[in-house]
Amino acid sequence: MALSRAALWLSLIIPSALLGGALISEHVFGLYPCEMCMWQRWPHLAAIVLALLAIVLRNQKLSQFLILDAALAILISGLIGGFHAGVEYGWWEGITSCATTVAAGGDMLDSIMNAPLVRCDVAPWSLFGISLAGFNFLLSVGGAILIFVLMAKGRKDASNG
Repeated sequence: MALSRAALWLSLIIPSALLGGALISEHVFGLYPCEMCMWQRWPHLAAIVLALLAIVLRNQKLSQFLILDAALAILISGLIGGFHAGVEYGWWEGITSCATTVAAGGDMLDSIMNAPLVRCDVAPWSLFGISLAGFNFLLSVGGAILIFVLMAKGRKDASNG
């Protein structure tokens, strides 16, 4: 039970921290997301919703299913991040080359001309040679594996006890 509880909290904390970090990097530090960056955010958002449902519903069987689904969503975001990191490092070509965010309202042409152009194949920031997409890959895949292991261990302990 304690392992499933840890998995539950990890399934909420990991995507919340990574999505929060992405939003802070965008809105505080001006690192505008490219299209592939946005793709990585959706599974994290889904994982947060699934984890919150597991907390609210408090049904053991359903919660385990929701936690596993949240872990799968976290894994998917990480795999998208891994693909994106490969594009940034030049290991393979990406599906898109650039994206922009255009604000609605006002003078549309002016908005388009002043919108930042963000390339998917250029990492806007890195630490120790690892881009944000690379960190998402490492933390999401590692976190998802940890959740899967905790759930499997909790299931094994429950069947032995």
